[in-house]
Amino acid sequence: MGGEQGTPASGPPSGRPARFRVDVRPAGGRETVVIAPSGELDHDTVEPLGTALEENSGAARIVVDCEGLDFCDSTGLNLLLRARARAVGAGAELDLAGLRPPVDRMFEITGALRVFRVYGDVREALAAAPAAREPGGARSGDPA
Repeated sequence: MGGEQGTPASGPPSGRPARFRVDVRPAGGRETVVIAPSGELDHDTVEPLGTALEENSGAARIVVDCEGLDFCDSTGLNLLLRARARAVGAGAELDLAGLRPPVDRMFEITGALRVFRVYGDVREALAAAPAAREPGGARSGDPA
């Protein structure tokens, strides 16, 4: 499992900060990886997240920390759905944590919340016992 820390989507123009970055960190040993995209995830910035997901596809569990996402378009959503399908096909897990508006709304109106397990934050996701991580997409804290 690898991955670059703080990989910007492209160099910042005119000294401005990059619009998108991805941080990757192991959690709970080598079997769990937290991938934390931040900024605006769209057609122009999706590549670094795709690379991080691919480079860490051997993990038993990936938690995507969405707390730093300000925006996600259909390209980003489709990338996450495909990565989840690959993970499940390999007997692994891909969960989301820290969804905030308007990203939360995008997942809600597209029905993607029924596909992913979503946790309030990374700490909650990492603390979830395997029995609590059954498929069904129920948000933590929501009634089942």
